[in-house]
Amino acid sequence: MTSKQETFTVWMKSLVCHSNGCTVFNSNGEIVYRVENYDNKCTKEVYLMDLRGKVLFTIRRRKCALAFGRWDGYRWSSTGSLNKEKPWFQVKKYYCRFLMGNLACQVTVACDRYWILKKSARKPAFRIVMNDINGDIIAEVNQKQSSSGISFGEDVLTLRVEPHVDHSFIVALATVYGLINRRL
Repeated sequence: MTSKQETFTVWMKSLVCHSNGCTVFNSNGEIVYRVENYDNKCTKEVYLMDLRGKVLFTIRRRKCALAFGRWDGYRWSSTGSLNKEKPWFQVKKYYCRFLMGNLACQVTVACDRYWILKKSARKPAFRIVMNDINGDIIAEVNQKQSSSGISFGEDVLTLRVEPHVDHSFIVALATVYGLINRRL
């Protein structure tokens, strides 16, 4: 978390051979996070790690929830232990007609609620908003563009995170959204 808006580049490719995942770079081009599943595409479990390979979140699809799109995120403690009984966050997929058919996901973290809202039917763009009276945007993902306005491929994204928001949590939510859309 920082006191200013941060921008990351998300490359929806793994740096590990024969693995599926994504790599997240900071604004200086340094790798800060990576997501791996070490298995098949759209696996039931993926790992969000820092640059050194320390697991920050384990993200699991719930059993018998394939059609309903339910995911649980388990945060690893600083000592390297995982509480498998209680997820740190949960994501539930919805299709909302009042959002013009766009995909929406409700995120629950303890008593807090957020929404992940798809911005475009054709582009891999979405925003994460608070579920409060203002609906403040805390993060936004768009297809990355060069400084001259040329779009990169659909597997290269820009992630903007507002100040005082946990970056690893936002990357974990972006990962779940990628899994729901079968991009990982």
